[in-house]
Amino acid sequence: MPRVQFLGTGNAFAPHGRMHALALIDGCILIDAPPTLLPQLRRAAISPAEIEHLLFTHWHADHIFGFPFLILERQHVSDAAGERILDVHLRPSGREILSELCRMGFPGSLEAALEERIDWHQAESGVLAKSGWRFERFPVCHTPETDPHGYEMIHQSGFRFLHCGDSGPCEGIESRAARANVILVEMGVPDFVQSPHHHTPSDVIALAERHPEAMILVTHNYASGTDETEGFDLPDLPEEIRQLEDGDVLDIISENEFFLVRK
Repeated sequence: MPRVQFLGTGNAFAPHGRMHALALIDGCILIDAPPTLLPQLRRAAISPAEIEHLLFTHWHADHIFGFPFLILERQHVSDAAGERILDVHLRPSGREILSELCRMGFPGSLEAALEERIDWHQAESGVLAKSGWRFERFPVCHTPETDPHGYEMIHQSGFRFLHCGDSGPCEGIESRAARANVILVEMGVPDFVQSPHHHTPSDVIALAERHPEAMILVTHNYASGTDETEGFDLPDLPEEIRQLEDGDVLDIISENEFFLVRK
């Protein structure tokens, strides 16, 4: 049964009760690599060596700074024998960005792993080998210097999971939302912040009203977790919009049957 685990649901500031936003599909496909990646995997009882595919949305630190730690851990701990290859899916120039990040973080330590233990893929769409999933990458509206993109993930069952990356409302999301079963949308700022590069609560409500047929899941949340008393309170959203908490799971039975399991 396909499943999506939400190992983190916070924005760049990691609000109280939240680690950085991170989605794990079927225990082997990661979308982004935040600074908190290793503890997030440990908390979910997932070995870093089990990750087969890593997809990147953009080049902000809260989405990529965990990459050197992932490669270092696989090299020396969970895959010390070098038996597994990691498929990294990213935009042009991404290999250079991540390689430089590794050189800065662990100079002289990861060069061989970057060459020998990773297959780098720049295709805008493709099949994730043996997983039952394929993807289509599309541009979104975020800080332009970060080359922001989202992913339309299509399972062999026909189920469509729209991962919007970090983005404000944009045509890339809107043109795909009508065919999505589940839309994962970031809500990085409250309504009083003027930012075209993020969804606000009002933007999320408007998205849900335009696409009532889809389940709307909120991640990259600026608000604190449900049980926290400090920081921003959760906004009051319609009950059909689910504000995710770290550890929530989306279980997928078929194209038209899926449900969210709260932590």
